[in-house]
Amino acid sequence: MILVTGGAGFIGANFVLDWLANSDEPILNLDLLTYAGNLETLSSLRDDARHVFVQGDICDRGLVDRLLAEHKPRAIVHFAAESHVNRSIHGPGDFVRTNIDGTFSLLEAARGYRATLDAAGQADFRFLHISTDEVYGSLSPSDPAFAETKTYEPNSPYSASKAASDHLVRAWHHTYGLPVLTTNCSNNYGPWQFPEKLIPLMIVNALAGKPLPIYGDGQNVRDWLYVSDHCSAIREVLARGTPGETYNIGGWNEKTNIEIVHALCALLDEMHPRTEGSYSQLITYVTDRPGHDRRYAIDARKIERELGWRPAETFDTGIRKTVQWYLDHPQWIADVQSGAYRAWVATNYSTRGQGA
Repeated sequence: MILVTGGAGFIGANFVLDWLANSDEPILNLDLLTYAGNLETLSSLRDDARHVFVQGDICDRGLVDRLLAEHKPRAIVHFAAESHVNRSIHGPGDFVRTNIDGTFSLLEAARGYRATLDAAGQADFRFLHISTDEVYGSLSPSDPAFAETKTYEPNSPYSASKAASDHLVRAWHHTYGLPVLTTNCSNNYGPWQFPEKLIPLMIVNALAGKPLPIYGDGQNVRDWLYVSDHCSAIREVLARGTPGETYNIGGWNEKTNIEIVHALCALLDEMHPRTEGSYSQLITYVTDRPGHDRRYAIDARKIERELGWRPAETFDTGIRKTVQWYLDHPQWIADVQSGAYRAWVATNYSTRGQGA
């Protein structure tokens, strides 16, 4: 069995589904079910004995200790995090608590649990920490892509909290010998993504005939990674990665935000045309957000060289699958837009642009 934290969130839930589609090894899934956690993503596993779900907080050390002692996982795959840059700007405390304090709590629980295992169990145990390319800061157009040796230069409360958690993971390996692995990924997209991030927000707004808000001049660059590719990379790192090492995971797809939005509009014009004309007519430029990093780019040559991993999806294939998924799931869109989500958007987000 493996323990997955944050397994009802976007990337975590996709990983759980992907894992159980490719393995019979059970998963213990610990998730607090905050606004972005959605058990409907995992509805196909409702009667699957291989999936054990526990609603709980990674900061609850007693709970984590009990779960480790009872279920005896061979690995922890740590997705649980606050991850939205806008939210971190307006409420950084939650990011410090979850991303820093929560990771510390898990590391200490893992260290204590591993000490109870026999020699073989201790040798086999892994703590895999899922992080982000945002810890590396911002690149100019001519800078080389982020390699694993790049100096950390976080520029938002979100990226600073993730950088801090990365440093804790590294320290627990070097100080205590905990066999850790860290992955730093680029921007994920795909099915089940909560519509506060760029791609799902643009799709959902477009289908509702709402403005498509673009920060600044729209020239901010990100590398885009289809979520199933990310999941396959994590499986490889967990299986064959070297303890203490960091692996950057990217899609080799650098795109400006405005390129992404025009691509989405073109696909929607083709797949779900509107009588009022092209969806691109809904594009609206809004004031840039504070500290908006200009460019991220991942150099994923290390994971290819050492573990043989490369993304299976191109941007064209991945984005088409993503748009089709949202077109096929209108009820899911309606559900996540109900109640508290709608209220939060109305007061905090509708005029501020898209997520990271």
